[in-house]
Amino acid sequence: MFYLAFGNPNGTQTRAFLWQRGTMQDLGTLGGRDTMATYINRQGQVTGISFTNSIPNDTTGFPTQDPFLWEKGQIIDIGSLGGTFGQPSALNNRGQVAGNSNLTGDETQHAFLWDRGTLTDLGTLGGTFSLANWLNDEGEVVGAATTPGDSLLHATLWRKGKITDLGTLPGDCFSLANWINAKDQIVGQSFSCDGTIAREVLWDKGVTIDLGARILPGSKLAAINPMAINERGEIVGKGVPPGCDSEDQCGHAFVLLPVDDDIEATTGAIRSDPAANPKSPAMPAQHRLMTQEFVAQLRARLAQQNHLPNARAGRR
Repeated sequence: MFYLAFGNPNGTQTRAFLWQRGTMQDLGTLGGRDTMATYINRQGQVTGISFTNSIPNDTTGFPTQDPFLWEKGQIIDIGSLGGTFGQPSALNNRGQVAGNSNLTGDETQHAFLWDRGTLTDLGTLGGTFSLANWLNDEGEVVGAATTPGDSLLHATLWRKGKITDLGTLPGDCFSLANWINAKDQIVGQSFSCDGTIAREVLWDKGVTIDLGARILPGSKLAAINPMAINERGEIVGKGVPPGCDSEDQCGHAFVLLPVDDDIEATTGAIRSDPAANPKSPAMPAQHRLMTQEFVAQLRARLAQQNHLPNARAGRR
């Protein structure tokens, strides 16, 4: 039995490194052969993933993978929530790490926040699954989580030990938060109940905004996927021009610039409350995508977008 190195089916070993002033420094491993760095902050701290050994697990088929934090020459094992697969999704300038870890048995995953040696399970909205995508310098994490019975997946904010359901746009069943800035503005997407239609969303101070309805006429993008928002409210991501069927194959990078501060006076702004934002829209059962299916599709899409390592085990 052997393991194929991160991202390279013909490779023998992959190592994380820090390049500084012309010198490349190997960041080491957590005990396995391979590491990969993913984020660095202003303090020069680095986070990424590392195998802890070279023995494939029965549940996943590849060695245990833990997230790490590297600082001042030391690589620190962030640990796991009981499973054999974990990875960071963000590192802020306070050295806090947000990410995702399988639970015991590797059947599902939860979002986590690691802070100065303490790993916290951020939990869910009552279901069994959650996903962290980003955190700001205040330690506020955004992503998504399933509701009771895993009936829906909603964009989620974790702040100071409290979890908040950000909801969806009216008529949708699923949503995902991608990024949060220092002003607590959050961007993401809201998805139809059959999973085929994605709409762009900005959550801002209790208001849920359909970004597609806010884009000025004349845009050459038929659909957009907002990935990040800065402190000025400028949003970047990937857009699909008319005639393009695949964001990955013919998508274009874009930037949205805010031109109107009166968000509630603009078409597409709604209050985030149960009356304005229904969580159980009526839809024929045969057209309703199961949450487990949507989660599987989402995880596959995120792995492809973020070029995450495709771990495989096999016999020589």
